Amino acid sequence: MAEGDCHGRDCHAGDASLPDDLLVTAHRVGSRVLIAAASPQAHAAGVPPGMALTTARALHPTLIVRDADPQADRADLVRLATLLARRWSPTVALDGADGLVIDTTGVAHLHGGSEEAMARRLIGLLARFGFTARVAVADTPGAAHALSRFGARRLCLCPPGAQAAMLAPLPPAALRLEPAQRDLLRTFGIATIGQLIAMPRAPLTARLGATLVTRLDMALGAVGEPIDPIVPREAIAIVQRFSEPIGTAEAIAHWLGLLVPRLAAALTTEGVGARRIELVADRVDHIPQRIRIGLARPSRDPAHILRLLLRRIEDIAPGYGIDAIALHVRAADPLAPQPLAERLDEATPPDLAPLIDTLATRGARTWRTRPVESDVPERSVAAIPPLDPPARAGAAPPIDDVARLNRHGPLDPWTPLWPRPVRLLARPEQVDNVLSALPDQPPRRFTWRGVTHRVIRADGPERILGEWWRRPSERQSVRDYFRVEDESGARFWLYRRGDGERDASGDLRWFLHGVFG
Repeated sequence: MAEGDCHGRDCHAGDASLPDDLLVTAHRVGSRVLIAAASPQAHAAGVPPGMALTTARALHPTLIVRDADPQADRADLVRLATLLARRWSPTVALDGADGLVIDTTGVAHLHGGSEEAMARRLIGLLARFGFTARVAVADTPGAAHALSRFGARRLCLCPPGAQAAMLAPLPPAALRLEPAQRDLLRTFGIATIGQLIAMPRAPLTARLGATLVTRLDMALGAVGEPIDPIVPREAIAIVQRFSEPIGTAEAIAHWLGLLVPRLAAALTTEGVGARRIELVADRVDHIPQRIRIGLARPSRDPAHILRLLLRRIEDIAPGYGIDAIALHVRAADPLAPQPLAERLDEATPPDLAPLIDTLATRGARTWRTRPVESDVPERSVAAIPPLDPPARAGAAPPIDDVARLNRHGPLDPWTPLWPRPVRLLARPEQVDNVLSALPDQPPRRFTWRGVTHRVIRADGPERILGEWWRRPSERQSVRDYFRVEDESGARFWLYRRGDGERDASGDLRWFLHGVFG
């Protein structure tokens, strides 16, 4: 039995502008704000989980605090457990908020040959996924839990039947006791598990309760401990084999008409809708033909899925014949019943999902844009799937939060005060032969893609400063944007890098960033 105590990498580990030595996450417990998790450097600096945030800030004013997200942490832990259940051992269960229990009985020879080699490979596997882990291998889940969290080594191997000796020097908190039980043991002067093991069971049960004795017996192996494993969802696949190969579009369409309803029934049984489906046609010469379709919204409508597949039949090269057809669901999302309108005469918005799926099947790319809180133009817009639901409003700020003083609500991200071009270039392109007067005059002439444009109208400048909190190189950067119109009526969005007064603000080169409609 292997127990892993996994700690996820913090969400800003890849940002070079943020120091990661004193990083913690905090959550509210009652009326107090406590440290939920801390980086190793914060641990060494005397900021452990459970400390009040005010105390931690008093000790280290430069402490970086991020909000804890227990639901996201648990979802990540479930995904990790599912991954290990598929690649490591069939029995993997959650253990608290930051641990996994893995039944390694009979799998050591598949991962290095010995338990130590297996444990080291497991630590390496978790490191590749961004987790720092402590691993203990023992006969019981309770002993593995205690040794992984309270042991002195990052990798601990407990010999068979040696749980009592290995657990003896550990504190009673390693037995997963309630806070009240730990306080009671501290009152009685019991500081190690070895003292509990030496005590008679009857007085121990009478004074401290049966739960403590059960936990102790579970760790020692005297009482069995059931675990609730994570069961990975089986992939949905519908397969049809033929006694005689088929090779015509009509035959393929006929069998797809029979297979797709079976696929929809399987999706209904699982309570999910397909997002990506792959059709695999196995030819007699063992060269499979594959067709992949994606859906903008989870669906199990057999008529719609069949229409998408039939449009791609011409992509199948049957060769000397096809002896099997399979439909694989590569991605699926939960699909709950959809609510009906309250009134029969109520106008319902059109469903764009079939149109988007049809366009995607024909090779078109569709997306939707959403605003991002950033002054830098190329960072202020992000592409998202066309039918993603709008972002939910965040929780209301606390009663003592200064944000409650704002009575105007959030600003409109698409404000017309500073118009933006219809088309932004993927990357600003440098323009040449620019004629302009410093420090704040628009260009009078410029050359872009070999064509010279003479400016007859201009508006600006609109000054945009760099986002200094992202990287140090943007602390002094300045862009002055101008909207200009040339003799032919074409309108462009250009900017000069630098303010024309300080050399540190930019090199005064001009770039074209967008084109107005």
